[in-house]
Amino acid sequence: MAEIEIIEDAADEEIADFLVRSLSGALAATDQPVAISVPGGSTPFPILELVAKAEIDWARVTVWPGDDRVVPEDHEASNAGKIRALLEPAGAEVVALTVMEQVPHFTLVWLGMGADGHIASLFPNTDPRIDDPAPVRRLTPDPLPPEAPFDRITLTMPSLLDTDLLMFVIRGGDKRATFDAAAAGESDLPVARLLGAARQKVTCFT
Repeated sequence: MAEIEIIEDAADEEIADFLVRSLSGALAATDQPVAISVPGGSTPFPILELVAKAEIDWARVTVWPGDDRVVPEDHEASNAGKIRALLEPAGAEVVALTVMEQVPHFTLVWLGMGADGHIASLFPNTDPRIDDPAPVRRLTPDPLPPEAPFDRITLTMPSLLDTDLLMFVIRGGDKRATFDAAAAGESDLPVARLLGAARQKVTCFT
Protein backbone atom coordinates (compact mmCIF):
# COMPACT_ATOMS: atom_id res chain seq x y z
CA MET A 1 0.00 0.00 0.00
CA ALA A 2 1.25 3.43 -0.90
CA GLU A 3 2.21 6.16 1.53
CA ILE A 4 -0.58 8.72 1.06
CA GLU A 5 -0.34 12.38 2.04
CA ILE A 6 -3.67 14.21 2.22
CA ILE A 7 -3.53 17.99 1.77
CA GLU A 8 -6.88 19.34 2.90
CA ASP A 9 -8.82 22.22 1.32
CA ALA A 10 -6.10 23.00 -1.21
CA ALA A 11 -6.63 26.03 -3.43
CA ASP A 12 -5.96 25.78 -7.14
CA GLU A 13 -2.86 27.94 -6.62
CA GLU A 14 -1.42 25.47 -4.10
CA ILE A 15 -1.95 22.54 -6.44
CA ALA A 16 -0.45 24.47 -9.34
CA ASP A 17 2.59 25.32 -7.21
CA PHE A 18 3.09 21.61 -6.40
CA LEU A 19 2.95 20.76 -10.10
CA VAL A 20 5.39 23.51 -11.06
CA ARG A 21 7.85 22.55 -8.32
CA SER A 22 7.65 18.87 -9.29
CA LEU A 23 8.18 19.61 -12.96
CA SER A 24 10.97 22.09 -12.34
CA GLY A 25 12.79 19.62 -10.10
CA ALA A 26 12.49 16.83 -12.64
CA LEU A 27 13.76 19.05 -15.46
CA ALA A 28 16.68 20.25 -13.34
CA ALA A 29 17.70 16.65 -12.63
CA THR A 30 18.12 15.68 -16.30
CA ASP A 31 18.85 17.15 -19.68
CA GLN A 32 16.34 14.76 -21.26
CA PRO A 33 12.65 15.41 -21.95
CA VAL A 34 10.16 14.48 -19.24
CA ALA A 35 6.59 13.19 -19.57
CA ILE A 36 3.58 13.86 -17.38
CA SER A 37 -0.02 12.70 -17.51
CA VAL A 38 -2.96 14.92 -16.59
CA PRO A 39 -6.70 14.29 -16.32
CA GLY A 40 -9.65 15.80 -18.13
CA GLY A 41 -12.94 16.95 -16.69
CA SER A 42 -13.78 20.32 -15.16
CA THR A 43 -11.42 20.40 -12.16
CA PRO A 44 -7.98 20.33 -13.85
CA PHE A 45 -8.25 23.14 -16.37
CA PRO A 46 -8.25 26.16 -14.03
CA ILE A 47 -5.17 24.60 -12.37
CA LEU A 48 -3.50 23.92 -15.71
CA GLU A 49 -4.12 27.54 -16.72
CA LEU A 50 -1.98 28.59 -13.75
CA VAL A 51 0.70 25.99 -14.50
CA ALA A 52 0.90 27.11 -18.15
CA LYS A 53 2.05 30.57 -17.01
CA ALA A 54 5.06 29.19 -15.09
CA GLU A 55 8.63 29.70 -16.22
CA ILE A 56 9.28 26.08 -17.19
CA ASP A 57 11.33 24.67 -20.07
CA TRP A 58 8.11 23.51 -21.70
CA ALA A 59 9.96 22.42 -24.85
CA ARG A 60 11.22 19.41 -22.85
CA VAL A 61 7.79 18.49 -21.47
CA THR A 62 5.47 15.96 -23.11
CA VAL A 63 1.93 15.95 -21.77
CA TRP A 64 -0.31 12.89 -22.02
CA PRO A 65 -4.03 12.81 -21.26
CA GLY A 66 -4.69 10.02 -18.80
CA ASP A 67 -7.74 9.25 -20.89
CA ASP A 68 -9.91 10.79 -23.55
CA ARG A 69 -13.31 10.55 -25.12
CA VAL A 70 -13.29 9.04 -28.62
CA VAL A 71 -14.22 12.27 -30.37
CA PRO A 72 -12.37 14.68 -32.68
CA GLU A 73 -10.01 17.06 -30.89
CA ASP A 74 -12.16 20.05 -31.84
CA HIS A 75 -15.14 18.48 -30.01
CA GLU A 76 -15.96 20.13 -26.68
CA ALA A 77 -15.65 16.73 -24.95
CA SER A 78 -12.04 16.17 -26.09
CA ASN A 79 -9.51 16.23 -23.27
CA ALA A 80 -6.55 16.31 -25.66
CA GLY A 81 -7.97 19.28 -27.51
CA LYS A 82 -8.39 21.32 -24.33
CA ILE A 83 -4.97 20.35 -22.99
CA ARG A 84 -3.37 21.17 -26.32
CA ALA A 85 -5.01 24.61 -26.42
CA LEU A 86 -3.61 25.40 -22.96
CA LEU A 87 -0.12 23.93 -23.02
CA GLU A 88 1.07 23.88 -26.62
CA PRO A 89 1.24 27.71 -26.75
CA ALA A 90 3.60 27.47 -23.76
CA GLY A 91 5.82 25.10 -25.77
CA ALA A 92 4.81 21.65 -24.49
CA GLU A 93 4.17 18.66 -26.73
CA VAL A 94 0.69 17.21 -26.18
CA VAL A 95 0.00 13.60 -27.16
CA ALA A 96 -3.28 12.34 -28.57
CA LEU A 97 -3.92 8.84 -27.21
CA THR A 98 -4.16 5.91 -29.61
CA VAL A 99 -4.32 2.20 -28.83
CA MET A 100 -0.89 1.65 -30.41
CA GLU A 101 0.82 4.23 -28.24
CA GLN A 102 4.31 3.62 -26.82
CA VAL A 103 3.79 4.95 -23.33
CA PRO A 104 6.84 6.38 -21.52
CA HIS A 105 7.87 6.40 -17.90
CA PHE A 106 6.22 9.45 -16.35
CA THR A 107 7.68 12.05 -14.03
CA LEU A 108 4.21 12.69 -12.64
CA VAL A 109 0.76 11.18 -13.11
CA TRP A 110 -2.14 13.35 -11.96
CA LEU A 111 -5.47 11.56 -11.56
CA GLY A 112 -9.00 12.53 -10.74
CA MET A 113 -11.57 10.06 -9.48
CA GLY A 114 -15.29 9.57 -9.95
CA ALA A 115 -17.69 8.90 -7.11
CA ASP A 116 -17.88 5.32 -8.44
CA GLY A 117 -14.14 4.92 -7.88
CA HIS A 118 -13.08 5.13 -11.53
CA ILE A 119 -9.72 6.63 -12.46
CA ALA A 120 -8.82 7.82 -15.96
CA SER A 121 -11.44 5.82 -17.92
CA LEU A 122 -10.93 2.65 -15.93
CA PHE A 123 -14.52 2.26 -14.74
CA PRO A 124 -15.62 -0.56 -12.40
CA ASN A 125 -17.33 -2.43 -15.25
CA THR A 126 -14.04 -2.63 -17.20
CA ASP A 127 -12.33 -4.72 -14.49
CA PRO A 128 -8.95 -2.98 -14.83
CA ARG A 129 -5.97 -5.17 -13.98
CA ILE A 130 -2.67 -4.27 -12.37
CA ASP A 131 -0.98 -6.76 -14.73
CA ASP A 132 -2.71 -5.57 -17.91
CA PRO A 133 -0.27 -6.27 -20.78
CA ALA A 134 -1.62 -3.36 -22.84
CA PRO A 135 -0.39 0.20 -22.14
CA VAL A 136 -3.57 1.79 -23.58
CA ARG A 137 -7.09 0.44 -24.05
CA ARG A 138 -10.28 1.54 -25.76
CA LEU A 139 -13.23 0.92 -23.45
CA THR A 140 -16.96 1.54 -23.11
CA PRO A 141 -18.08 2.71 -19.66
CA ASP A 142 -21.28 1.10 -18.38
CA PRO A 143 -23.31 3.05 -17.60
CA LEU A 144 -22.17 5.76 -19.99
CA PRO A 145 -21.89 9.07 -18.11
CA PRO A 146 -24.77 11.22 -19.41
CA GLU A 147 -22.55 14.31 -19.59
CA ALA A 148 -20.06 12.49 -21.86
CA PRO A 149 -21.72 9.46 -23.50
CA PHE A 150 -18.73 8.36 -25.56
CA ASP A 151 -16.36 5.42 -25.80
CA ARG A 152 -13.06 6.12 -24.07
CA ILE A 153 -9.39 5.55 -24.64
CA THR A 154 -7.31 5.30 -21.50
CA LEU A 155 -3.95 4.55 -20.02
CA THR A 156 -4.05 1.22 -18.19
CA MET A 157 -3.06 0.51 -14.60
CA PRO A 158 0.59 -0.40 -15.37
CA SER A 159 1.01 2.79 -17.41
CA LEU A 160 -0.48 4.97 -14.66
CA LEU A 161 1.77 3.34 -12.06
CA ASP A 162 4.95 3.76 -14.13
CA THR A 163 5.66 7.18 -12.62
CA ASP A 164 7.89 8.88 -10.08
CA LEU A 165 5.06 10.89 -8.52
CA LEU A 166 1.36 10.07 -8.24
CA MET A 167 -1.17 12.73 -7.28
CA PHE A 168 -4.93 13.10 -6.99
CA VAL A 169 -7.27 16.04 -6.74
CA ILE A 170 -10.47 14.88 -5.01
CA ARG A 171 -13.29 17.40 -4.59
CA GLY A 172 -16.55 16.64 -2.76
CA GLY A 173 -17.52 14.62 0.29
CA ASP A 174 -18.83 11.61 -1.62
CA LYS A 175 -15.61 11.25 -3.57
CA ARG A 176 -13.52 11.74 -0.44
CA ALA A 177 -15.37 8.89 1.30
CA THR A 178 -14.75 6.62 -1.69
CA PHE A 179 -11.06 7.56 -1.75
CA ASP A 180 -10.62 7.04 2.00
CA ALA A 181 -12.23 3.60 1.81
CA ALA A 182 -9.99 2.68 -1.11
CA ALA A 183 -6.90 3.91 0.71
CA ALA A 184 -7.86 1.74 3.67
CA GLY A 185 -8.20 -1.30 1.42
CA GLU A 186 -11.94 -1.50 2.04
CA SER A 187 -13.03 -1.81 -1.60
CA ASP A 188 -12.03 -3.40 -4.88
CA LEU A 189 -12.81 -0.35 -6.98
CA PRO A 190 -10.31 0.76 -9.64
CA VAL A 191 -8.87 3.44 -7.36
CA ALA A 192 -8.38 0.86 -4.61
CA ARG A 193 -6.54 -1.48 -6.98
CA LEU A 194 -4.24 1.35 -8.03
CA LEU A 195 -3.50 2.50 -4.48
CA GLY A 196 -2.94 -1.07 -3.38
CA ALA A 197 -0.30 -1.56 -6.07
CA ALA A 198 1.37 1.87 -5.82
CA ARG A 199 4.91 1.86 -4.47
CA GLN A 200 5.56 5.57 -4.83
CA LYS A 201 4.26 8.29 -2.54
CA VAL A 202 0.76 9.50 -3.36
CA THR A 203 -0.22 13.13 -2.76
CA CYS A 204 -3.96 13.77 -2.59
CA PHE A 205 -5.32 17.32 -2.64
CA THR A 206 -8.88 17.86 -1.44
